[in-house]
Amino acid sequence: MDSEIQYELPGLIRVHKSGFVERLQGTKTSPPSPSGDPATGVASKDVVLGDPASKVSVRIYLPSNAAAEPGKKLPVVVFYYGGAFVVSTAATLIYHRYAASLAAAVPAVVVSVNYRLAPETPLPAAYDDVFAGLKAVVAACRPDGAEPWLATYGDVSRVVLAGDSAGANLAHHTAIRLRKEPIEGYGDEVRGVALLYSYFWGKEPLGGEPADAAVRGRFERSWEVACDGKFGPDHPYINPFSAPQEEWRQLGCRRVLVTTGELCWFVERSRAYVEAIKACGWDGELDFYETKGKGHVYFLFNPGCEEAIKDLAVVADFVRRC
Repeated sequence: MDSEIQYELPGLIRVHKSGFVERLQGTKTSPPSPSGDPATGVASKDVVLGDPASKVSVRIYLPSNAAAEPGKKLPVVVFYYGGAFVVSTAATLIYHRYAASLAAAVPAVVVSVNYRLAPETPLPAAYDDVFAGLKAVVAACRPDGAEPWLATYGDVSRVVLAGDSAGANLAHHTAIRLRKEPIEGYGDEVRGVALLYSYFWGKEPLGGEPADAAVRGRFERSWEVACDGKFGPDHPYINPFSAPQEEWRQLGCRRVLVTTGELCWFVERSRAYVEAIKACGWDGELDFYETKGKGHVYFLFNPGCEEAIKDLAVVADFVRRC
């Protein structure tokens, strides 16, 4: 391996001059459990959805009680994992564990969608991939769908988009895009969007965000790597507050949940998101939940703590009400 490093995002990736990308996070993975996970009883499998021109790789989670009531359909959570657009997959251990836990808690069919990562494939590729994932999931939930777990148990009328960090960013923009690009035979809105510890940023400090240029520069550098410098720090992709209110009013869902932590790097952005939704004239239902004393996506790394259990319960309750 070429030892010369071109640049590094501390704790995330190193890019070598040879072009080799060394990922420092999100590489610990878990295989699927087709016969059921011992901890949750949730079965999981890796499949490819969609037509040959737009194949999407996903991991599907089915709760153990899915067949308890013959003919009963379950809500479908289309989940987008985080990782600053540069690390993680649906198989990453912390995301496999969270998706299985969410499937059991609701109960729901959870579909964790893989997307191409930067810097090898910079944004907007991930946005295209997750939107294609939503379309493929919707198609698979139809009675004649090719994927039996979704065709048998998935309620296409109760689709919820969810994601953490960069995945929450992807969920927001997927809901915006859905209104502009309705899915044929489905429509232009899902039932809900759950934004967990959203990764949004901007050139200027917001609220109590640090003003230190070095601190802000690290976040800007991460974004620059993710998009290969194509989109500045105030592009709507990373700073949705730069988009017009009309776009916010067109958010393609009926309910929104925003969760964050008091010590999250992006807590001010989550709080501002709630205020922007209220101010723009969007007429759906909004829930906000902030965990005191906790940092960015802490629940992924310490899922058994009291606060993480409450966090999961909030998300599960939101999905059940959608």
